[in-house]
Amino acid sequence: MIDFPEIKRLTDEEFKRFAALIYQESGIFLKDTKITLLSNRLRKRLHALKLDTFSQYYDYIYALTDRTQEIEALIDVVSTNETYFFRNERQFEALTKHCFEDIAGKKKDGKALRIWSAGCSTGEEPYTLAICVLENARFFPNWKIEIIATDIAPSVLEFARRGVYTGRRIEKVPPEILEKYFTPDGENREQYRINDEARKLVTFQYLNLFKNPYPEKLDVVFCRNVMIYFDKEHQKKLVAGFYRVLMQGGYLFIGHSETLHSISDDFTYEKILDSPVYVPRKR
Repeated sequence: MIDFPEIKRLTDEEFKRFAALIYQESGIFLKDTKITLLSNRLRKRLHALKLDTFSQYYDYIYALTDRTQEIEALIDVVSTNETYFFRNERQFEALTKHCFEDIAGKKKDGKALRIWSAGCSTGEEPYTLAICVLENARFFPNWKIEIIATDIAPSVLEFARRGVYTGRRIEKVPPEILEKYFTPDGENREQYRINDEARKLVTFQYLNLFKNPYPEKLDVVFCRNVMIYFDKEHQKKLVAGFYRVLMQGGYLFIGHSETLHSISDDFTYEKILDSPVYVPRKR
């Protein structure tokens, strides 16, 4: 097998073939400027499979009787998964200081709170949501709490289930929250494990946003910095799906660099504590 660093960059034609495959399977749209990035990411699969060229890898995928597992591995290496606890903390303030009380006040029957972290990456977002719920438990006495965390990359889901974090991932966690909801992991005093109280609220599962059914009857959806990977056609499908599964009076949180302008008329924009929040229009 050729040495890992010696595998040359994708040709333009190879890039187009892989970009089309990735788009077909995940909706992720790769511009031509991403050719070097994709080359670097795909080298990991060539190395793992002991293949010498990108064309060999492409042929290998299409020769498989069942491509499901390898397509998951392909999307896994292509996905970018950088995040940390309490990222864009003003959104969590909007959730805890406005949305939670509003949701609790509207629900007369069926005392359940369902939150979806769509594109949960390595778990920092859904665990942050769990901490927010626990810190505001007064709004949800004896409620059934469910935080569904999904991603298309199996490796990040495995990482998230372990729930062990260090470095930049936890640097924005307030000291009192770190002490309350995290435990030093073994002898490494700089590595922390999320505790069982928060962990038990979160369920991690694989989900392809364009091929698998969405969770339903949701009160809150967090889908931040995910739409930026899709073209407008897929963005519209994604947001239409959120509208179908969000309860009336629910809330949709997207990334600060994202917008629903020209994508959907099903939501009304609200600014809560300087954070962009969308609520579904009446059906």
